[in-house]
Amino acid sequence: MSIKQQKPTTKKIIIQNRLFFRYYPAFQYILKWLCISLAIGVCVGTASAGFLQSLDWVTNFRESHLWLVALLPIGGLAIGLLYYYYGKDVEAGNNLLIDEIHHPQKTIPFRMAPFVYIGTMATHFFGGSAGREGTALQMAGAIADQFSKPLKLDENERKVLLMAAIAAGFGSVFGTPLAGAIFGMEVALIGRIKYDAIFPVFASAIIADLVTKLWHTHHTHYHIPVVPEMGFLNIAYAIIAGIAFGLCAAAFSKTIYQISSIFKAKIAFPPFRPLVGGVIVALAVFAPFLWNGGGEPTKYIGLGIPTIIQSFDQQLPAYGFALKMAFTIITLASGFKGGEVTPLFFIGAALGNALGLFIPLPMGLLAGMGFVAVFAGATNTPLASTVMAMELFDSSCGVYAAIACVVAYLLSGHNSIYRRQGIGQPKHSRFAADEGKRLAEL
Repeated sequence: MSIKQQKPTTKKIIIQNRLFFRYYPAFQYILKWLCISLAIGVCVGTASAGFLQSLDWVTNFRESHLWLVALLPIGGLAIGLLYYYYGKDVEAGNNLLIDEIHHPQKTIPFRMAPFVYIGTMATHFFGGSAGREGTALQMAGAIADQFSKPLKLDENERKVLLMAAIAAGFGSVFGTPLAGAIFGMEVALIGRIKYDAIFPVFASAIIADLVTKLWHTHHTHYHIPVVPEMGFLNIAYAIIAGIAFGLCAAAFSKTIYQISSIFKAKIAFPPFRPLVGGVIVALAVFAPFLWNGGGEPTKYIGLGIPTIIQSFDQQLPAYGFALKMAFTIITLASGFKGGEVTPLFFIGAALGNALGLFIPLPMGLLAGMGFVAVFAGATNTPLASTVMAMELFDSSCGVYAAIACVVAYLLSGHNSIYRRQGIGQPKHSRFAADEGKRLAEL
């Protein structure tokens, strides 16, 4: 066939494609965002896998060498110096991501990813009480946002990109892609969900989770042994538990902000804040050894995953949730890096375990409800938290988890660990005047 004969055929195909995409624009949208989500998922999933595997190594090494906790103040000083001299523009962490979703301005510096990784590794290596969600989200946001300029994304598309990154980071680090996707849409604006991001966030979260698993990275498995039949009395018990979880979430959010303000007001040089915080945490860990030879406080540093697992089938000390709250607040409010979410899981599960002494629901169910409900109240993400419960525990607990999460969400008020969250729809009429504001403005 000659070239002259081929040209009309090629031109005809191009015209047909243009007409197809004109009449079916959704296909072009899906194709575009599938490619972007694939890139986000592969990059973020790989980063999460490396982060989780190195975090496991750091945690195991520290547990075998508990004397490292004595060096926590030095680790805190190193983190503080790193951010003071080289990372001021990324120190806001998750709040920076939320700010960029609300009002996109400039590309998030890539150094946010290695800085928060190094800071989190140091925090856990020396025994600070912190989580991993903050690190995963910041790494994901910093990595994904590097695509915004080469792809020439407009302002709204960049918002979607960051939401997809948050979904990918959350879903891959916890092994909960559906909850991660909903979290990505729910976290920035209280009471409203940006549905034009629904395909990118779900695609990114699912791909990132698959990639993380392809790297043979394991996630913690939890089990609720007994889930009773639904009934009016059991629903009442779930509501009572939800009230306790909501009050706990509000107390955590308020206290961590207040303690952070105290550190900033009393210690002018920022690197000295985690130094002092490290001294407080280290003394709290080692003081019981001096008093009675006990090792109990070591349960409340790091991620605390073994204790979370125990809360589902073993009775824990009733004060355990308060101790974990105190250790976490001092660690993070003073300037150490990590996340609040896994400690919130610990606090909620331990509180649910303690409530089993008073509320006649199975201990494991109360622990699971607290696991997600305190998180829901502290982040204002009841839908993501409910779905997370069904992904982690089993769908049989879904109604109980939903009740606890919704009640905790309402009872926590306009408080959050993310101070830059916007209020798209107030939780109820009492807060009507807060609509359109940021939590930091209240």
